[in-house]
Amino acid sequence: MENPYSRIRRLKIFGKLPAKNEIEKAILSFSKREYIIFFALIAILLVSTLSILQKINKSFLIQVPMQGGYISEGIVGTPRFINPALALSDADRDLTTLIYSGLMRKDQNGKLNPDLAEKVENSKDNLNYTFTLRDKIYFQDGTMVTADDVVFTINTVKDPILKSPRKGNFDGVVVEKIDNKTVKFTLKQPSSVFLENMTLGIMPVRLWNASPIELNDANTNPIGSGPYQITKINRESSGSINSYELTAFKKWNLEQLYLENVNLFFFSNEEDLISALEKGTVDQISSITPKNANILKEKSYRIEFSVLPRVFGLFFNQNQNQIFTDKRVIQAINEAIDKEQIIKGVLSGYGVVINDPIPPNIIAYQKLKAENIPTPEEKLAKATEILAKDGWKVGSSGFLEKSFVINKRKTNKVLEFSISTGNTPELVKSAESIQKNLQAVGMKVDVKIFETGNLNQSVIRPRNYDTLLFGQIINNESDLLAFWHSSQRKDPGLNVAMYTNTKVDKILEDAFITINEENRIKKYVQFEDEIRKDMPAVFLYSPSFIYIVSKNLQGLNINSITSPADRFLNIQSWYTQTDNVWKIFAN
Repeated sequence: MENPYSRIRRLKIFGKLPAKNEIEKAILSFSKREYIIFFALIAILLVSTLSILQKINKSFLIQVPMQGGYISEGIVGTPRFINPALALSDADRDLTTLIYSGLMRKDQNGKLNPDLAEKVENSKDNLNYTFTLRDKIYFQDGTMVTADDVVFTINTVKDPILKSPRKGNFDGVVVEKIDNKTVKFTLKQPSSVFLENMTLGIMPVRLWNASPIELNDANTNPIGSGPYQITKINRESSGSINSYELTAFKKWNLEQLYLENVNLFFFSNEEDLISALEKGTVDQISSITPKNANILKEKSYRIEFSVLPRVFGLFFNQNQNQIFTDKRVIQAINEAIDKEQIIKGVLSGYGVVINDPIPPNIIAYQKLKAENIPTPEEKLAKATEILAKDGWKVGSSGFLEKSFVINKRKTNKVLEFSISTGNTPELVKSAESIQKNLQAVGMKVDVKIFETGNLNQSVIRPRNYDTLLFGQIINNESDLLAFWHSSQRKDPGLNVAMYTNTKVDKILEDAFITINEENRIKKYVQFEDEIRKDMPAVFLYSPSFIYIVSKNLQGLNINSITSPADRFLNIQSWYTQTDNVWKIFAN
């Protein structure tokens, strides 16, 4: 009798499938062992087929963002002025960035693009800019954005009585309404940063002109035209705000938003902020100290960071201490300071060494990188050599001294000065590190620590310091004029090095009105060359913005931010929920 297996195989060989009854007959003839083998093979076939199909399906799938989800973020401070004209604190600026839109908007790479404006046209002499608003752009209460709102916002910022921190951006700028969709700006002189200034959020005139802006309820319950709108305000029993619940604004004119909700919680100090993170009240926090960032990193929190355009350095006051008229002393100070140690020991790696007044990410040119960077020991040896050649020798005081003739009388002068700085942990530790470095080459250095308010009022404003360990906040390149032009040497100017150089003044003035980027960059290269020659300061480091981020947040890009609030500029790309779809359906 023919074996059932042989019968099935024979029929297949001749290209003919067995009939149903033949298959049933063959299966019924199986022994118990053959049954087990047969069904095991069937199971293997099914599993293999499903696995192959799954792999084929996966090869065609990609992960795409889905709408929905939320983030909860903690911030130190309480918002008081959530409006573009008066926003002062980090809490104010964060909310303003989320709630308001300007005529222009920066993208995640720092590039400017039209926002509320559909287009912008400028005259050949760059003194007139005409903005045309988009069709159907709305505030979050459903009313239309018009030219009246733009004119009101700019004139509010310009009001000298209000003392807006943005007022200087619009000095000499005249704004006028052409029609409901068109606004014209007239400048006294060309400005390389005018379009960047037009990122200022636009305020609805009908909401703000009813009462003095400082007293308006809209300061804490604002309405803008930005990506998110306030849907709920939570308050303490005392009435102070402890959190906002924000929802995606469906009529935002730029892009579709993925995150449905953004919840912001406010805390009085960093300790409470971190406690809220560890308890799960919030899943994101920002602007914390490097020390706490390292502690959280060890606990497996996700850390994102980006270098901010901040210039920390030692600024010399020649009027207070004549020793700084000797450039060789300053050269020795520059050589003796171990900047890398400050980055590692004080900032825990959250920062970069700088040697010039222009910080990273501000101007798009590649600076020459130093090769064969000397060791700290080699730098100390060089500093010692510079001072010895300049006539400085260790005297009876135990510090470096040098003989000078004053009023025909010979006298010894000790190489000594003080460093004044604020009482923040990073500044105190940096000052102590610098003091140790300079004492190693024989300088007598005294560190003076001041509370921030006292530092500003009693030290910086009257220029009462030998050297100032201080940080300059440079939001755009035009700020360099405020920090280095000779007209800014006295209070309320920000030229804390008391620096005077007519050539630098002219370079900065020309750069401010130079629209062509390539030509403007050339001028800033000249500026840095002059500063390098004169050495009015020793530049130390630029710190990083530190962001503790939810592990499931994707789409974040903070590489080109110039201020902490800029982290929200690409919030339209943030998402926490995803789906898998075939590539052909991804768009």
